[in-house]
Amino acid sequence: SENVKLLSGGGSGHEPSHAGWIGEGMLHGAILGGMFASPTVSQILAAIRASSPAGVLLVVKNYTGDRLNFGMACEKANAEGIPCKMVVVADDCALPREKGITGARGVAGTVLVHKIAGAAAAKGATLDEVTAMANKVCSRMGTLGVA
Repeated sequence: SENVKLLSGGGSGHEPSHAGWIGEGMLHGAILGGMFASPTVSQILAAIRASSPAGVLLVVKNYTGDRLNFGMACEKANAEGIPCKMVVVADDCALPREKGITGARGVAGTVLVHKIAGAAAAKGATLDEVTAMANKVCSRMGTLGVA
């Protein structure tokens, strides 16, 4: 039987993220938009449709365009009968989480969500189990980028 698949993505210009995290026990695919722009709903939905009947988990970083487009694609997939869930990574400690959805961004910790949720999916966990694992990781993680 097919395992749950993980998809992620976002704007181009952040390589090796996102395509660099495709592999066994990690992402099944990456959907890239233009330079620093979110992929479109139709691009994301096409990737979901090409994935697994066991379900798809979208790992999304906390950026407005990504939240909107991945969220809309997830809703459309579910309406088509494709099991799909979304987890939003907001691990950036530089911005307060209390600020709401525009607060903490999804940054370096996203790759840890890919790895842990991807390993759970590879071991045969259900979509609900993989989603719960990803949410648990997100709730206990914080990163800080410096330049």
